[in-house]
Amino acid sequence: MAPVTGLSPRGARSRGLAGAGAAGMLGAGVGALAQFLLVLVVTRSLPAHQAGAFFTATALCLMAAGILRLDAGNGLVYFIARSRPFDHHGMSGYIRAALLPVLVLSVAGAVIAHLHHDEIAAATGVPAEWVRPLGAALPVVVCAEVLVAATRGFGVIGPTVCLTGLFLPLSQLALVAGAVAVAIPPTLGWALPYLPVLVLGWVCLRRRTPRRPYMPGTALDLWRHTAPRAVAGAIQAVFQRLDVVLVAVLAGPVEAAFYTAATRFKVVGQLAGQGLAQAAQPRLVRALAAGDLRRARELYQVTTVWLVLATWPIWVGYAVFAPWVLPIFGDGYAGGTGVAVVLSATMLAASACGMVDVVLTAAGHTTASLAHIAAAVAVTVTLDLALIPGYGALGAALGWSAGVLVKNLVPLLLLHRAYGLRPFGRHTLTALRTPGRTL
Repeated sequence: MAPVTGLSPRGARSRGLAGAGAAGMLGAGVGALAQFLLVLVVTRSLPAHQAGAFFTATALCLMAAGILRLDAGNGLVYFIARSRPFDHHGMSGYIRAALLPVLVLSVAGAVIAHLHHDEIAAATGVPAEWVRPLGAALPVVVCAEVLVAATRGFGVIGPTVCLTGLFLPLSQLALVAGAVAVAIPPTLGWALPYLPVLVLGWVCLRRRTPRRPYMPGTALDLWRHTAPRAVAGAIQAVFQRLDVVLVAVLAGPVEAAFYTAATRFKVVGQLAGQGLAQAAQPRLVRALAAGDLRRARELYQVTTVWLVLATWPIWVGYAVFAPWVLPIFGDGYAGGTGVAVVLSATMLAASACGMVDVVLTAAGHTTASLAHIAAAVAVTVTLDLALIPGYGALGAALGWSAGVLVKNLVPLLLLHRAYGLRPFGRHTLTALRTPGRTL
């Protein structure tokens, strides 16, 4: 049975997981290329200590945004996807209930960053004038991410692909390159594109959710489901970028630049997984809410094989050719070959697990997801603190690798025991035989 997308009867007939997944992968591919080129521009245009400071500053901003958004976007996806098809009028109340606390917290974060930019600069090695634009942009970054994410609840991937997959990274690449050329803070060029993303995300969402009176209990309903995931999302945001910050603090901005360059291909796997997850998440929510394990198993196995086919050649190639690839970032960057090998081996294992955390949260196990991510962060931080002072970037890579394995293998075991879900099975062969099939 063809899945209902929640957009329109015509959209339901014409859009399936294959088309949405392909669109998500396209946006992921362009975004990964733009981010790689951004790193290349920064490392080739700035001294290593300034390049490391830029990467540390943007990692701090994204880490703060990941904490302050409270995973409200995925909470909205969950409720919108479960609402009655073609009747999403009550969702405007959920959007308001999600945005208000996110906006208040992000404004408070911006004020704190403004008041303490000198302390932040002293602790991380980032120039104070580079910290200020990111602090001011924090509410815009946070709300833009929530609004764009919410559009996926309707079963459409277009706004996500166009705004955060194409426009945002390409605009950041152009503006950062321009900022470096005219000697203004590159963090300003990195932050500015979030403003049009915020406006356009709001427009896309308003077109699908006419404003309706706020229903009592809406906020309680939303945050009762989302609260555990909000904590998990905060920890996940820390997990994704804490390694860069720890390297800068414990080993200096130069080592942070080397580490960022060597792990830049990490974003390829992350964005590919995000592209598939953004397409599959509302379908998984519907399947698991209806108790349709056959459908959930099919979605999980098909997306896993697509993820493996899309990323494994990249990881194998990067591990083999890292000694020749890394020098393009500049002198001294070839020393990150060991980091590249650790990264590649870890991502091969992680991609073979598929979208395991997305499936877990789609089944409603937000508390279990929180516990797994917290365990992964604890393992990473413990190893980072022990290894970075002696081994620098390689120590950070080893700590990150251990955390990634915990984050994927533990929930994989839970899904298998609770639902009999596995990343590979008979649907893997079906996907390989008919790769263009619309699910």
